[in-house]
Amino acid sequence: MNPDFIIIGGGIIGLATALRLANEGARVTVVERNRISTESSWAGGGILSPLMPWQYSAAVTDLCNQGAALYPEWIASIQAASGLDAEYWDCGMLVLSPFDTGTAFDWCRQHQWPAKTVAASYYLPDQSDDEALWLPEVAQVRNPRLIKALRGAVLARGVKLQENMPITALSANRQHIEHIDTADGKLQAGNYIVCAGAWSQGLLSNYPPTKTIKPIRGQMLLFKTDPGLLNQIIYRQGTYLIPRKDGHILVGSTIEDVGFDKSTLPETGKMLMNIAFEILPALRSATLVQHWSGLRPGSPDNVPTIARHPDIDNLYINAGHFRYGVTMAPISAKLIYEIILGQAPDLDMSPYQWDSEI
Repeated sequence: MNPDFIIIGGGIIGLATALRLANEGARVTVVERNRISTESSWAGGGILSPLMPWQYSAAVTDLCNQGAALYPEWIASIQAASGLDAEYWDCGMLVLSPFDTGTAFDWCRQHQWPAKTVAASYYLPDQSDDEALWLPEVAQVRNPRLIKALRGAVLARGVKLQENMPITALSANRQHIEHIDTADGKLQAGNYIVCAGAWSQGLLSNYPPTKTIKPIRGQMLLFKTDPGLLNQIIYRQGTYLIPRKDGHILVGSTIEDVGFDKSTLPETGKMLMNIAFEILPALRSATLVQHWSGLRPGSPDNVPTIARHPDIDNLYINAGHFRYGVTMAPISAKLIYEIILGQAPDLDMSPYQWDSEI
């Protein structure tokens, strides 16, 4: 029997969508061109917030805020279903100067975000007493472990995962997708949801209009230190340090428009390393574990597309989340489910429509 849904793409957005549908009793198959969640979902940092929310439009911050609010319950259900710990942590985030204090506090006040100014040296003894912004409710999740837990949860709910299966075409008859073509033959379902991240645009080239989604490379470093060296996320002018409870610290990340090139550059690694050493000098004696990159699904102004195709009745998209797919995953899955049911979501969906300008 054919599934009710084929989800194209097995990253965090695809798995979150599959879990939501399966929890509601749907038969779901996830088709992934590579292995499950080995692209941007694995390569990100897992900060559950726009880095500087006052710098983004409401279309981004509303989606992120609703996603972050769903996380505690969402994570608990995933961990219960899979038996795996995704390492959700309310660690808070410290924003180092320079930043626009007035704009930051105005935004936090309007959106009821707890925030206060502190001396940077209060959390980082090697820093000066310059004013820093403390955001105590910013949380994180360890995204490689979230992926494993999500995979376990969807399998426990009966979702079928088909990996290493590139899709060559979506075949439509008038206003209806009849099947997808893969290297192993045709697959059919009642409905099709494209969650293929940076690869979504290529799959949908014959089904405009859609916002441009393109790969944006991000390079990161991973250090291993003693647990407890750093217990908060640190952000300074585009660079972040993310601690894990076992002593690993991530440093990132670049934003590079280089197509589907996932190579790493020694000079970029050195640049990230030098910034990290300035912020946290103790990292100089830490072990550098890895320098890697991932391809984010870049979209105009960081705004994803979450919608049904305006002309094709069984084709949907949930893609283009750029830097915040981990944060937006639970709310994006909820919204696409409501759209499928024909319900009116509480959120204004006009910024996320398929038929935006290219």
